[in-house]
Amino acid sequence: MKFFQRYAKNYGALIGLGILIVVAIVALAAPLLFPVSPWQSVGDPLLAPSEDPAFPLGTDMLGRDIAAGLAYGARVSLLIGLISTAVAVVIGVSIGALAGYYGGRIDDVLMRFTEFFQTIPAFAMAIVLVAIFNPSITSITLAIAIVSWPPVARLVRGEFLSLRSREFVQAAVVIGQSGPRIMFTQILPNVISPIIVTASLMVATAILTESSLSFLGLGDRNMMSWGFMIGAARTMLREAWWMSVFPGVAILLTVLAINLIGEGLNDAMNPHLRGRKD
Repeated sequence: MKFFQRYAKNYGALIGLGILIVVAIVALAAPLLFPVSPWQSVGDPLLAPSEDPAFPLGTDMLGRDIAAGLAYGARVSLLIGLISTAVAVVIGVSIGALAGYYGGRIDDVLMRFTEFFQTIPAFAMAIVLVAIFNPSITSITLAIAIVSWPPVARLVRGEFLSLRSREFVQAAVVIGQSGPRIMFTQILPNVISPIIVTASLMVATAILTESSLSFLGLGDRNMMSWGFMIGAARTMLREAWWMSVFPGVAILLTVLAINLIGEGLNDAMNPHLRGRKD
């Protein structure tokens, strides 16, 4: 309860949470709101917003409903953002925990491995990975996860380095607990807060990355996405501004909402900020 009270003090975080809830509801209700596939032509081409009450956000050059595309695109963005972040967090936590707890040669090897991924621009690597494999939801999700885990690994390593010499960890060693058990039952619970904050921001980055890949034509051809809608509308900016503006605003609001939520979580979980604000 106290956590939610601290979170509620950040009005921007509450607004972000409200926006994200609306986006999630629209994404979940997309098949009910728009039973017809977003790929299907359902009206006259290039209907402007409010020109036809049946299509409040207009249609594209093929007569596809823009509102339907936004609803189904929300499903793709949130799905890829959440799953890729979850995979990246699992990889990063595992590598960071091993490096930070054991140190020595294991730390050197794992950190050199992490630095290898950090020396390559993340978006460029994602493009290469998706281009090598057949662009699909699975390949895009894995590609984003592969380029997203190094910051988590470094964060967890630093936290483990600072906590492994604490009294409660030494007590666990004395009573004979194994290394993996100490890592995941003694140290990791004390590192959850910064991991959650970092993961919330990674979801926003993943959504932007997926939209950029789809804009470049590397999205799943069977799934409507916001990035694809903007990419398809780039030749129609003067004739049909709504084709690119609405999906662009959807990306902006979703990413902004997630970043505001991340700030709220940081304010609520960070003990230093908590003491200063209380």
